Amino acid sequence: MIDGVATDSSSTPGNEKPRRARRTRMTGAERRQQLLEIGRTLFAAKGFEGTSVEEIAAKAGVSKPVVYEHFGGKEGLYAVVVDREMRRLLDMVTGSLTAGHPRELCEQAAFALLDYIEEYTDGFRILVRDSPIPQSTGSFASLISDIATQVEDILGREFKNRGFDAKLAPLYAQALVGMVALTGQWWLDVRRPRKAEVAAHLVNLAWHGLDGLEPKPRLIGHRKS
Repeated sequence: MIDGVATDSSSTPGNEKPRRARRTRMTGAERRQQLLEIGRTLFAAKGFEGTSVEEIAAKAGVSKPVVYEHFGGKEGLYAVVVDREMRRLLDMVTGSLTAGHPRELCEQAAFALLDYIEEYTDGFRILVRDSPIPQSTGSFASLISDIATQVEDILGREFKNRGFDAKLAPLYAQALVGMVALTGQWWLDVRRPRKAEVAAHLVNLAWHGLDGLEPKPRLIGHRKS
């Protein structure tokens, strides 16, 4: 057996040994993908510190050196898993922003994040944890900031059309995207109400808050600075 691959034991006349089915040896790309999927599941369930190379190798049916050969260790595997999930989420959100009406754009952004949480739950659990090692794509907070930048352009145009200060669009973009992201973390575990209802309520708060926006909001309490 090599790297978890069994060989045939062919029978000959008079030889009563049973024939064992031949298992196809994985290519390097297939093995790498298998390790990524196993690592993704374990990191989501146990976190980085709670996951060991030994466990990853055992789940894959290979020896520890195979994991080191593909990723250089647990840190390398974790970094690739996180980078892939970050890019997937960013692509899903930015790719969803196709409508022309600002309210529908809010709906699309909310649905994109909730879709990702529903379809790639393990990935989202990994992203919202504090990463113990630096990532080439940054942190979850930086990813949310990247998404907010996309929303910022949309808000900037809307602010300009309404005669508001477009320079404040980044502040409102961060607030809106942060609201959706934090709600998504809560919905990750409760999963109630259903996804469409969550999206509707998020957009209800965001849109009607924006719809009634004061050009120059005033503080009504005693504190003014």
